[in-house]
Amino acid sequence: MKLLRATFFLALSALIARQFSGVMRAQDVNAQMLLHPPAESWPGYHGDYSGRRHSSLTQITPQNVKNLSLAWAFQTNQSAQIKSSPLLVDGILYFTVPDNIWALDARSGHQIWHYTYPPNKGLHIGHRGVGMYKGYLFFLSPDAHLLSLNAKDGSVRWNVTVADVTKGYWTTMAPLIVGNHVLIGVSGDFDNLTGYIRSIDPETGTTQWQWDSTPPVGTPNQTTGGMTWMTGTYDPDLNLVYWGTGNPTPVLNGSTRPGDDLYTCSIVALNPDGGKLVWSFQVSPHDTHDWDAVETPVLVDADFHGEPKKMLMQTSRNGYFFVLDRTDGKSLLTAPFGPVNWSLGVDKEGRPIPNPAKEPAPDGRLIAPDEGGMTNYRSPSFDTKNGLFIVDAHPSWSIYFAKPADGVYGWAGADYDVWGKGVIEAIDYQTGKIRWSHELGPEGSGAGVLTTDSGLAFTGDAMGNFLALDSSDGRTLWHAGSGSRIASSPITYELDGRQYVLTSSGGVIFVWGLPDAQ
Repeated sequence: MKLLRATFFLALSALIARQFSGVMRAQDVNAQMLLHPPAESWPGYHGDYSGRRHSSLTQITPQNVKNLSLAWAFQTNQSAQIKSSPLLVDGILYFTVPDNIWALDARSGHQIWHYTYPPNKGLHIGHRGVGMYKGYLFFLSPDAHLLSLNAKDGSVRWNVTVADVTKGYWTTMAPLIVGNHVLIGVSGDFDNLTGYIRSIDPETGTTQWQWDSTPPVGTPNQTTGGMTWMTGTYDPDLNLVYWGTGNPTPVLNGSTRPGDDLYTCSIVALNPDGGKLVWSFQVSPHDTHDWDAVETPVLVDADFHGEPKKMLMQTSRNGYFFVLDRTDGKSLLTAPFGPVNWSLGVDKEGRPIPNPAKEPAPDGRLIAPDEGGMTNYRSPSFDTKNGLFIVDAHPSWSIYFAKPADGVYGWAGADYDVWGKGVIEAIDYQTGKIRWSHELGPEGSGAGVLTTDSGLAFTGDAMGNFLALDSSDGRTLWHAGSGSRIASSPITYELDGRQYVLTSSGGVIFVWGLPDAQ
């Protein structure tokens, strides 16, 4: 009997240790993990620095994905949708909704801790996650504070203000950690705000440098705006950070801001050690349709037309797909990935040429795409197996009106949707042609895309279904209803030899795996 009891307690102890092994290890992110994330981690917003959201994991395949079953689910009991992309470090998942951070055991969904930020006057429209360096999390609050928290228990280490919420700034993005720099961006739609990227010291919270995307307030013929509200990417070989910037303001009225309105609606390359601008490429010169260019700048090393290239790819809200040489920002390819009628074509530098006849007018102008754009903040994926850029797209048309009653400042206009639909598109980066298209429904999705080496693309549809598609042709191989709208991007990881796929919908995290790790 004693032997049986001893055997039982040894087995139980082993089970508990295995179940909570991630909790028992110290949570720690170092430079090597960020440069080369192991399979059991997802240490940054995009997984790695490239923004490709492509995984080398192959346990879940097109042949067995139909057997996916729910491993666990976690209910936040919040009315806000989950828009964040969780981090995974040492078996612990960290994710957010506005004012809240959770730490969960990635094997079981067991809550380890929950931090709630105090009530505040920030704009609570969504939140995209945290950054992590060493044993600390970095969280941007809706009222534009940056907090450093201890990853073990959620206790606050320091709290600094990064923008003035009383002027109309707010923050929603997941910080990007590069070396000893916590890189953050800001949001705000008012006409007197300057967009910027700021580098913060991870130990002290002090500002290291700031790069402004628009001139200081009060500059003659001033362009304001250029907000930086999505997480950028990083090339460690070139030591360059790549970031998309927002639209200029006033939003739909360009009469007070003649010219191209640099550096709004642009992709910029900065040196992370001092914030120096190395190059910029403007995807929407003199934007008058509210088409920011903050969508993920995806970094790909591959052949382009027979020559090896270090490329940057972006599907922009304005309807164009861009391929740039990321060493110098020169255009390799510019092509529409849906209906586009607002430009006169593309200039010799690969930039679209705005058509003045397609600016908002009192009698209305039919424009494609609509104000929501051909795509938006949701993450695309670059499928290295098939050489495809896969994105949640929204082909659409809208009527834009100028409203003289609003004056020359302010929004000074409106748009009214005429037609639109949601599709997942796979773009051949060599030509810009659509290789395949998977329809999602008239309202679109809002879900990001994740691809794997086994040939799968995970995403969601307009009806709240999680989907696994064959990444070579877009066929549906598996789906599961979530019961709510999907507004996030999936991730995947491997623990104890088992591959998991994490999705979220509404206020619920869902984690899927194969039974008995088939």
